Amino acid sequence: MRLPTALLATLTAMMFSHMSWADDTSPLKTMVTVGMLGDVVSQVGGDCVATTTMMGPGVDPHLYQASARDVHELNEADLILFSGYSLEGQLGEVLERFARIKPTTAISEQAIDETQLIHSQDAYGIDPHLWMDAGLWAQTVPAVAKVLADQRPQCRDAIQTRQADYEAQLEALDGWIRTSIATIPERQRILVTAHDAFNYFGRAYGIEVSGIQGMSTATETGVGDIRRTVDLVVEREVPAMFVESTINPRTVQAVIDAAASRGQQVAIGGQLYSDAMGAPDTADGTYIGMLVANTRHIVEALGGKVSPLPEPLQGWASRWHLDFDTPIAANNHTE
Repeated sequence: MRLPTALLATLTAMMFSHMSWADDTSPLKTMVTVGMLGDVVSQVGGDCVATTTMMGPGVDPHLYQASARDVHELNEADLILFSGYSLEGQLGEVLERFARIKPTTAISEQAIDETQLIHSQDAYGIDPHLWMDAGLWAQTVPAVAKVLADQRPQCRDAIQTRQADYEAQLEALDGWIRTSIATIPERQRILVTAHDAFNYFGRAYGIEVSGIQGMSTATETGVGDIRRTVDLVVEREVPAMFVESTINPRTVQAVIDAAASRGQQVAIGGQLYSDAMGAPDTADGTYIGMLVANTRHIVEALGGKVSPLPEPLQGWASRWHLDFDTPIAANNHTE
């Protein structure tokens, strides 16, 4: 998609304007496209980095287009990081232009080998929802650490220390999700959602996944997609489906209504985070919290029982005052 003329003119003017680069001792002003990557940058960079995330809660990166304010903030940044593999497809032209004048990196493309990717038959070719597999997403951590340390060499030791700590947390998270999902009765171990954002989650943690819509929300949901999902839900006696924070729940409700007309009662098992995290300054507004909340919803709705959090995640849980003895629907995720 081509940029609007006014926005393109603004971008061009900024690129050729005088730029005052930040002093090397100041926090590295880093512009990141999506929250999942932004949280990695914040966790690894600490006080050495000032992170701004372009897309907040409830924002769909598949459809996002840059505003004039985004272009201004990109121009002010010392470093631009995005996930890549076509996740931010409509931002491609903007990112390409800024890559000519300042450090701009597609972290997922740099960190994760193509042999580990899930390929699709749609226009994307590659499933970009890599963060759904905590073990796979952990591979972005050393790549982020290297980029940040290259820009702020005096912070290298602090960045490496934070990198090691965060990698330990993500390793523990990966194991906790796998153990918790395994408690779901095998017949009920199927995750039905609004769109195909959970294939990496399913592959990593041993749960079948099915999305009503395709991999990208830019595609249209058809009657055939609804009918196919209803047939699956009725045949498998699926007890719960899940809505997503970035997608209108009407397609999920259509499936639930159609299944009910065929005698299969299906509950909404909760809202999952797929393409964006939760609100800032909440547990769900962190990458770890995003996957913890998703896992708790899935496990509890499908008849399993979440495992106790491992020791490396206890500090994170205490910071957010999480109570795992209370069902997630009644739990307070704010500090």
